[in-house]
Amino acid sequence: MNDTSTSAGQAATPDLVQVVLGSCSVEDADTVLRTLGARLTSEGGHDEPHHDTGVRVDTWTAAFAVPHGAVLSPDVSLTGTVLVDLQGGPVAVGHMCEALASAFDVQIAGSVSGDQEIDMQVTLTNA
Repeated sequence: MNDTSTSAGQAATPDLVQVVLGSCSVEDADTVLRTLGARLTSEGGHDEPHHDTGVRVDTWTAAFAVPHGAVLSPDVSLTGTVLVDLQGGPVAVGHMCEALASAFDVQIAGSVSGDQEIDMQVTLTNA
């Protein structure tokens, strides 16, 4: 018999996408994370881009719950290309790509699928 009870954390898991930003400026990382955070629910916080030059950060991470049909603000601008790794369930990653495409030009650079999750690498540029 199937147990249909789930905790709040388990219920959000299928819609949760881990986002890792890299190969970009601090300003562009800040733009992408703030754009995602303005419209999507962040799970467990995220690495804020740091503007001090004492410590070099090469990647920033965040996890977001992505509902179907999520639309991001189109009024954003990047100074360069941002490399983004997305990890989560196939449906959630698809929803994240659609949401990102509402604000940026999204090019899929590659993906690897597992049993219940997909790792996808995309590049973002200005729409």
